[in-house]
Amino acid sequence: MTKVLATSVVRGSRQGDSHGGAFLIDFADRSVRQVLDWNKTNIDWQGRGWDRGLRGVAFSDDSILIAASDELFSFDRRFECTGSWRNPYLKHAHEIARWEDMLFIASTGFDAILGFDLKQSAFLWGLMFLAEGDTIRVRLFDPQGEQGPSPSNALHLNSIFVDQRGLFVAGLRTPGLLFFDGDDLELVATLPAGTHNAQPFSDGILFNDTRSNFVRYVTPSYQRTFDVPNYPVDSLTHTDFDDSSIARQAFGRGICPVQDNLIASGSSPATVALHDLDANKTISIVTLSMDVRTSIHGIAVWPWD
Repeated sequence: MTKVLATSVVRGSRQGDSHGGAFLIDFADRSVRQVLDWNKTNIDWQGRGWDRGLRGVAFSDDSILIAASDELFSFDRRFECTGSWRNPYLKHAHEIARWEDMLFIASTGFDAILGFDLKQSAFLWGLMFLAEGDTIRVRLFDPQGEQGPSPSNALHLNSIFVDQRGLFVAGLRTPGLLFFDGDDLELVATLPAGTHNAQPFSDGILFNDTRSNFVRYVTPSYQRTFDVPNYPVDSLTHTDFDDSSIARQAFGRGICPVQDNLIASGSSPATVALHDLDANKTISIVTLSMDVRTSIHGIAVWPWD
């Protein structure tokens, strides 16, 4: 078993309430320790999620990197804040992904990806996505300049993965998983509408089929499908907010490969499940809260003992 760090967003929370946090989950004994309680009040409270909560999570050397809606934070292992950075083109951040000394952030409110140089502690790279009918184009931009994208959520970019090949990106309204090699953009896999956390994994594609309440791993030769955990309605709390505009249970978001055959996935109410790809079975479920508004957002394997 392993430990993961998971972040959360409390949809529909009000000013003065906690609207998210970070949790260290140990699947060996199913223990949960809340390490951050996000109750900042200087955010935009409109909408269901909007500026609330904490989003993508990654690690670099001895630093924990976590994105809020419009700010990137670094923490030490004791979760003391060691730095924070903003950028005019960072808004409604979703997932983040690190490759070597660059951290890539999905800036959903600008249909863009930002690159943050971890050595220089600065936003030095940007890629804007331009939707024109059925065509999607990309253009590089300087996030420190004035020629960046205008606010846009046409594609709702929420998934990002990077390796030596290049950048993989997807969103609620992209035709599927897109790949950018530094020069060209191509569609490498079609996906159902409304997916989250789409990424290449082994010889297939791993993603949250959020609208259908499934976690899926699809390869050219087979598919693994896992139900998102679902609870009796009378066990949920804050159900007066439970409508399509605020929150619902079994909203799948957050995926983290743990081992070659294990993946962790998140959902609402705040739940992280561990799935065995070889056995095609969910082997462990840890529930952090029965508040239907609380949704897991980011998940990453904890790299330290």
